[in-house]
Amino acid sequence: MTMAMTLRLLSTSQWIFDVTGSAAQLGILGAVQLLQMPVVIYGGALADVMNRKVLMSLTQCVSFGSLATLTILAYADVLAPWHIWVVTGLTGMVNMLGSSARPAMLPRVVPRSHLTNAVTISTSTMQVAAITVPFIFAPLYLAWGIAPTLLVTTGIAGLSVISPLLIRASGAPEQGSGGGVKWKTIVEGFHFVRTHPILPGLYLLDIGVTIVSFYRMLFPFFSHELYGMGAQGTALLTSANALGGVCGSMVVFITERWRRKGMIVLVATLIYALLLFVWGFNRVDLVDNPFVTLALGGFSWTLNYIFAIGLVIVALLGGTDAVGMTMRQALVQLTAPDNMLGRASSAHSFSAMGANHLGQMEVSFVGGIIGAGNVMVLGGFISLIVLVAIWRLVPGIRNYRYRPRRSGVD
Repeated sequence: MTMAMTLRLLSTSQWIFDVTGSAAQLGILGAVQLLQMPVVIYGGALADVMNRKVLMSLTQCVSFGSLATLTILAYADVLAPWHIWVVTGLTGMVNMLGSSARPAMLPRVVPRSHLTNAVTISTSTMQVAAITVPFIFAPLYLAWGIAPTLLVTTGIAGLSVISPLLIRASGAPEQGSGGGVKWKTIVEGFHFVRTHPILPGLYLLDIGVTIVSFYRMLFPFFSHELYGMGAQGTALLTSANALGGVCGSMVVFITERWRRKGMIVLVATLIYALLLFVWGFNRVDLVDNPFVTLALGGFSWTLNYIFAIGLVIVALLGGTDAVGMTMRQALVQLTAPDNMLGRASSAHSFSAMGANHLGQMEVSFVGGIIGAGNVMVLGGFISLIVLVAIWRLVPGIRNYRYRPRRSGVD
């Protein structure tokens, strides 16, 4: 699923930027995806009352069909940006119906004592998929264009339709939890999250930071504006970010026995905010010559060292983001009962996805006005303010202690 989604977003966003040359057009993709937000809450409730494996498979069927449609339009040479906006909005809404079922299945597969590691592995496999995709995207897109790239994406999406059905654990709802989604079901989930001692603060932290710093779906813009590169730069930045994400997920393994898991989120967010400042000032227009010639054993090659530093920064951003994201997901798993997991996960998805889409709009529009580097510096400054506010106003996060043998929250 991640490979298909990442390849679709990479190819369509690069194609839109190549055709229009407008960062604002990329921002519209974020605006379109906001349509999926009301569906997230319903999807969380749905994951608590119906078979979670079937729900995942059915939602992936829609993605498969939508990608097949884009492929046909591309081969017919009639593909237009609005086609991509429609498919992005449609698949986003339907995928949200199944997004809460995936994390809600984890406690069915592993015991509670291993949930943090399970979330880490789940996150890292998604990052591995994101690392792999740029190496598929770059040669495909540069050599053959958008149509063959979408064809490969459609084939990969077909696998995600079958995969959920191969899970051997039961996906059926708990006894007494069936009967369809009622308004009361949604209200109960909202009340659970609202009165939870740490989840609202975690969600607000994610929203406040992401809205002013979202960059992942805007790599075509940053590749061009910061480093004067095109699709090749987009692919390398995407891969570096995902590689950093895998390393960040591995860091979570080291922290398995650390009880202060809320503090891990806060520290990771602090480092993330500081890296935004560094990335904002790492651009070719601030140096006279961004190239350096390296010689070794009679061989020499020219390296864009500003871009190389940028790859390191983006990898570190991916790493710190992965640590924060993994720990937020783990805290949801650790502090919510099974009959509330779908709704608690949907609240997490609602905040994360909403922040991503609003951030894509904000960063693309503001970046188009003040520049790609300046918008990251501004994002770093605001992220620090948000972090300090959450630290002061939601002490439950920094005070949380994980209890290995008991349920609940301190």
